[in-house]
Amino acid sequence: MIFAAGLGTRLKPLTDTLPKALIPIAGKPLLEHVILKLKAAGFNEIIVNVHHFPDQIIDFLKANNNFDIRIEVSDERDCLLDTGGGVRNTAWFFDDGKPFLVHNVDILSNLDLKALYSEHLASGSLATLVVSKRDTFRYLLFDDDKRLCGWINEKTGETKPVVFQDITCFNKLAFSGIQMLSPKIFKLMNNLNPKFPIMDFYLSNLSNQMIKGFVQVDFRMMDVGKLDVLDEAERFVRTPNN
Repeated sequence: MIFAAGLGTRLKPLTDTLPKALIPIAGKPLLEHVILKLKAAGFNEIIVNVHHFPDQIIDFLKANNNFDIRIEVSDERDCLLDTGGGVRNTAWFFDDGKPFLVHNVDILSNLDLKALYSEHLASGSLATLVVSKRDTFRYLLFDDDKRLCGWINEKTGETKPVVFQDITCFNKLAFSGIQMLSPKIFKLMNNLNPKFPIMDFYLSNLSNQMIKGFVQVDFRMMDVGKLDVLDEAERFVRTPNN
């Protein structure tokens, strides 16, 4: 699944007339960069959620013959469902009982998707989140076995799901916007509101579900979420081995 429904407010004024997914980087829209990366790793069925200028994304996919793979659309034009609700809304698509990837459209990286898939299968976890050591103020907290234990906002001091007396025993890592999920997640989401963030869902299920982190040693990524990183993103995609 590719998350492409966001409003892209940090990319205004570009997103006043264009969905974030179609912002061009090195001559190709962000959505195309992600689709081609997934195709190269062996993914041949993709669903894309849409909300902001949805018809532009749908027309783009049609014009490119869905890049010669199966690409479906999860239409959220009437109501943005947030990350958790967006995933749950695609349960009909993930009907084969196999793990599936969720990838933000504005993330460019050198991630080894096959290695992520293999580690997720081996761990048997509900979700495997791609994380890294990166400067931010919101961190996920993992134990030494890379199991998710909590979350902290260092700017406000808020922690979830509990108040931690001491976080020095945890590894603080930043989420990359890429994750591998088990299909059993849909059953756990059944009784939730239509719209909810997936990270809050994880944090409320830590006591009874295993959620792991995936750390790639040579990981490089770009979050193409703001105007001031567009030039850097151009350099990133033109750099070999990314």
